[in-house]
Amino acid sequence: MKIATAGERVRVACLIGTCVLLPAAPTLAQKAQKSQKAPNAPYVKLAEAWPDAEKLRERRADAETRALFASDEPLNLTLSADFKAVNRDRTEGSASRYPALLSVGGNQTVPIAVKLGTRGHFRLRSASCSWVPLRVDFSKKANAGTVFAGQSSLKLVTHCRDNNDFEQHVLREYLAYRIHGLVAPLAFRARLAKIGYTDSAGKPLTTRYGMFIEDDDDVARRAEARSIELPRTLFKDLDADSTTTMALFEYMIGNTDVSIIKLHNVKLLVNQAKTIYAVPYDFDFSGLVDAPYAHPDPKLGIDTVRDRLYRGPCRSEAELTPVLDRFRARKADIMALYDSLPDLSAGSRKAARSYLEGFYAGVERPDRVRKTLVDGCVRAPGM
Repeated sequence: MKIATAGERVRVACLIGTCVLLPAAPTLAQKAQKSQKAPNAPYVKLAEAWPDAEKLRERRADAETRALFASDEPLNLTLSADFKAVNRDRTEGSASRYPALLSVGGNQTVPIAVKLGTRGHFRLRSASCSWVPLRVDFSKKANAGTVFAGQSSLKLVTHCRDNNDFEQHVLREYLAYRIHGLVAPLAFRARLAKIGYTDSAGKPLTTRYGMFIEDDDDVARRAEARSIELPRTLFKDLDADSTTTMALFEYMIGNTDVSIIKLHNVKLLVNQAKTIYAVPYDFDFSGLVDAPYAHPDPKLGIDTVRDRLYRGPCRSEAELTPVLDRFRARKADIMALYDSLPDLSAGSRKAARSYLEGFYAGVERPDRVRKTLVDGCVRAPGM
């Protein structure tokens, strides 16, 4: 039997000679408080007032001219921290932050004080990667005048495991971001960096390629939009052209590790006209990257990530043609990307080009498009 504590309002209920203490009936104030549901944050954000047109243009220009993404040349960096402690932090959503120093090669001699946090899901597991994916938090005052000016927090994709093969997968994923930037009107930007990792005492640990991914708020500012969390979003809720482009890009690189409904590896942006755009990121599970740990969801019915599966909205040939024309027009530029990185191995270059040629062979003729993308499309309300 529950014993009432001092000051607790209770009721006594008796049945066939047995009495028990029950919680007191809720007061009118308690009922009113319970009936007031918490506001739905995404829809509250949708209703927020927008800045005037001049302010939106100013924000767009600011985001578009970030120094970090003004060049495609790889950065030379040194990152110093207690990486034993960092790589032990495998808790999803960890709020722990670790002090670090980031030095930029060239004319900069004063290191930038930053904080590191771990992030991610699959790559965060020790069974997947010995080096965790990182988030780098900046102080705007500390990074003023550097290549990181204007940045507050950035994802840093690391090499996962300290060997040449895994470093090649970073380069291959980086080029997937570059491809998306060529075919889509709006895409996350990425900046490659050769990073020398040292411990807190300055002892060198390894030097590997990594890449910084553009902050999603900056992606939104470049579109004069806002980043918004709207789970259970369906194809019909999204801008048609950009959604078709996204779906064909994911099909092109063989990536099924994305869900608009669950907001997995995709960001939604909404503009003042309430048009919603889906912008994908995180392509390590794609067939183009072909990471050794990558595997498709068994429910999809494909054996490996190299097997392409179109999961986008079903479109007619007439609707697909202008989008596919953009992909075809960019083929030479896409293939040229694989000559732009001297450190990309001959094997990685050959495998990626062969995989992309498979996509182009499948969309070069109307009958193949009809068979694979029109007649073969599985109708679903969303992805």
